[in-house]
Amino acid sequence: MAKGIRDKVAILGMGCSKFGERWDMNAEDLMVEAYTEALGDAGIETKQIDAAWLGTAIEEQHVGKSAVPLAVALRLPYIPVTRVENFCATGTEAFRGAVYAVASGAADIALALGVEKLKDTGYGGLPQRGRGTLPNMTWPNASAPGYFAQLAAAYRAKHGSAPEDLKRAMAHVSVKSHDNGGRNAKAHLRNKITIDTVLNSPMIAEPLGLYDCCGVSDGAACAIVTTPEIARSLGKRDLVSVKALQVSVSNGTEAQHNSWDGSYFATTRIAATRAYQEAGIEKPRDEISLIEVHDCFSVTELVTMEDLHISAEGRAIHDILDGFYDADGTIPCQIDGGLKCFGHPIGASGLRMIYEMYLQMQGRAGERQRQDMPRLGLTHNLGGFPHQNVCSISIVGRYEG
Repeated sequence: MAKGIRDKVAILGMGCSKFGERWDMNAEDLMVEAYTEALGDAGIETKQIDAAWLGTAIEEQHVGKSAVPLAVALRLPYIPVTRVENFCATGTEAFRGAVYAVASGAADIALALGVEKLKDTGYGGLPQRGRGTLPNMTWPNASAPGYFAQLAAAYRAKHGSAPEDLKRAMAHVSVKSHDNGGRNAKAHLRNKITIDTVLNSPMIAEPLGLYDCCGVSDGAACAIVTTPEIARSLGKRDLVSVKALQVSVSNGTEAQHNSWDGSYFATTRIAATRAYQEAGIEKPRDEISLIEVHDCFSVTELVTMEDLHISAEGRAIHDILDGFYDADGTIPCQIDGGLKCFGHPIGASGLRMIYEMYLQMQGRAGERQRQDMPRLGLTHNLGGFPHQNVCSISIVGRYEG
């Protein structure tokens, strides 16, 4: 029986580029920016890396199909390099490949890097992707705001939530993230906003207004992983180890069967249950210190709080408005600003979340550092739409072995 990877892999070093409209750089430049920080943080040389994973989702916009651009940009020493893509969980998928390689003994030191260069495309949102001569005709004129607005409507109907209460809780989510992002020099959007600004913003897809939606950006993030034993032999102390990595992918039930009511993410509930079991967590509301979730829309963050079994069903609105997830609350969510302030360069987002957890665990997050020294941090990525998606969850924490 599988026993999981808990505490078998430690993070040796991490790096993250500044996210934003990086007109001055191409994707390879962003890779180098994130990697340079990670390599310096790890305190090793490139020749010590045994294998690497590149995560990028819309590769035809910048790096192309293969993993060769990573090997060339970083001058990797003729090692195996693999490109992966799994919707918005792409960055975490690269991390999973590197972690599994070390946990299995196939590599002593492995690299995961996620990158996306989206602003050059000219799209205000994610670039449209076709399927050539085999277009999918079942979702005509679909839009991401439209699908997630349906999630909000279903949640509101199921729990009997007053529209004004849900709207105000969603606004609090956005205001909270902007307050946090204002303290992060690497965030794309750093201006603070008010509840009134959010509530009075143009409607995109009812009840989602302008400030309920995250944008896109350019960025890269990188992790170098190894075993705790090797990390210590290299002089590392206060190790941050991987407690769990779980992925759940929709099998069509949500889209094709009325057993799903549209008010929650089935994949998140399944991945969270598996991740907690792997990490040995029995009461996530009491044990988790920090969370970073896939806040592509403010309602996504709200619903995810319940799918992660942190807020009780129907109670996320109240927890959010009570400040439970604020930077000075019980379990801060998006303490770095989240997708809302970083934007969403798809391949980089998952690793960017882990980067923040890593800094917080080591007390290196600067102005936004959580004062009670976090013990366990959870990151959550959701790719696709509410009715058909992939969910990836990672849990990292201070190594106690």
